[in-house]
Amino acid sequence: MSKSTDKPARRSVSRRMVLRGAGTIMALPWLESIPAWGSQLSRIDQSGSFPQRFAVQFMACGVHPEHWWAEGAGAEMSLGKCLQPMEPLKHKMNVINGLFNKNSTGVGIHPGQTGNILSGASLQKGAELRGGISVDQMLANHLGGETALASVVLGCEQPITGFHETNFSMAYSSNISWQNATSPVPMEVYPALAFDSLFDNRGSRRDKSILDRVKEQAASLSRRASAADRTKLDEYLTSVREVEKRVERMRAAQDKAVERAQDRGKSPIAMQRPDNGLPEDIRDHMRLMCDIIALAFQTDKTRFGSLLLCRDLSGLFYPFLGVRKAHHLSSHNDLSDEWERVSRFYCSQFAYLASRLDSMQEGAGTVLDNTLVLFVNNMWSGSKHDSTKVPLLTAGSLGGQLKTGRVLDYSDRDDEDRKLCSLYMSIMQRMGLGVDRFGDAEACLADL
Repeated sequence: MSKSTDKPARRSVSRRMVLRGAGTIMALPWLESIPAWGSQLSRIDQSGSFPQRFAVQFMACGVHPEHWWAEGAGAEMSLGKCLQPMEPLKHKMNVINGLFNKNSTGVGIHPGQTGNILSGASLQKGAELRGGISVDQMLANHLGGETALASVVLGCEQPITGFHETNFSMAYSSNISWQNATSPVPMEVYPALAFDSLFDNRGSRRDKSILDRVKEQAASLSRRASAADRTKLDEYLTSVREVEKRVERMRAAQDKAVERAQDRGKSPIAMQRPDNGLPEDIRDHMRLMCDIIALAFQTDKTRFGSLLLCRDLSGLFYPFLGVRKAHHLSSHNDLSDEWERVSRFYCSQFAYLASRLDSMQEGAGTVLDNTLVLFVNNMWSGSKHDSTKVPLLTAGSLGGQLKTGRVLDYSDRDDEDRKLCSLYMSIMQRMGLGVDRFGDAEACLADL
C-alpha cells in the first residue's frame, strides 16, 4: 500500500466510524443510524454525499482478439466468450473499443508499451527512468487527503529488474502506478502486508484476530445501531473475518519464505514463487487483493487503488485452465483456445472486484455505483505486439457521473479523437479534478 507524498495535509471529518483495539484500527462502512460519537469513533463527509472512488486492474500481453467483443446495450448487450464473466453486471459496465496510447506505439515491444499505460508519457530508454505521473496518483495527490491512505498500489507478481532488448528498463514492464516521472509507487505484493496496512495491524499481536481486539467496541456499536445497520455491520465483520483467515495462511507461508531466504543468503524477492512466500495459486492471490481493495473502498480507507494482476513479460502459469505455457509465451498464440481461457480468466477478476463492490450497500445504491473500476491491457494482440488499440472495460458510474451499459467504439475516429489520456481526463474531471491537459491529451473523450 502506498501513501502519496504530495497529498494535502487537510483531513475531513469522516462519516465512517473506526473501532480501535490493541495494535489495530478497523474502519467501518457507512452506517446510516449512527451519529458521531467523539474521539474514539469518528466519521467522514458531513455533507451526506458518498465519495467517488477509482480503481484500475491491469493485464498484460493482449487478449483473444476474436472473443473479446460486445454488442448492443444494457440488458440486451451480447458478450463474447472472453467477457462472459461480466454477464450479471453488463448493465453497469461499458466496453470501450479503439482507444490507444500514442507514446506506446513505434517504440518496440513490451516495456515501452507498458510503463506509460496510465500516464501517456513518452518513456526514456537507458538507465535513467523518465515517464510521467499515472492517473491514479494524479487523483491521489489532489484528492487523497480526505482519507487515511491516499491510495493503495497492489500487485500479484514481483517486479523484475534489468533491461529489455529494446533498451527500456524492465521497471516499465513491472509497474503501472507512478508517483512522478522517475519513480514508480512501491507496490505491495504480499497479501498479509496489504491487509496489515489496511487495518493498521501492528506489533506482536498481528497473529491475533483483529475482530477479537475490537470485539467490545463492535458489540457496543451494534446495540446502538438500527436493525438494518446491525445486519450491515454483521455482514462486514463476517467478510473481514473470512479475508483474515485467508491472510493468516498466507502470512505463515510468507514467514517461512523469509526464513528460507535468510538460510540461503538471499532476498525473498530474488526467489521464485512459492519459495518467495507469494501464494502458489494465483486465483487465491488475485481474489484476496481484490477483496482488500473492496474493503478499503467500503470503509473509505482510501478512494484510489491499482492492482497489477500480471506484469508485462509475465511468467505466471495457469494449470487450472489447462494452459501449458507461461503467460507471455501463451500470448504469442493469441488465437488459441488456451489464450481465450486466459483472457476470460482475467475478465473474471474484473467481474469479481465489481461484484464485491456491488454487494456493498451504500445508501440507496452500492459502493460500485459510486466507483469507476477500469480494466486495461497494454496491447490488443500478443502475437503481433499490437498496441494501436487496447482492450478496455469500465464498471460503475461514479455516483451517476457516467452512463453505463454501453459499447463505445472509437476505432474509426482520427487518432486525436481516440486518445487513452482523453479518457483519463474525463474521469478526473468527473471526480472534481479540473485538468486541462494530461499525458498527450488536451481534451476529454467525446461521447463518453
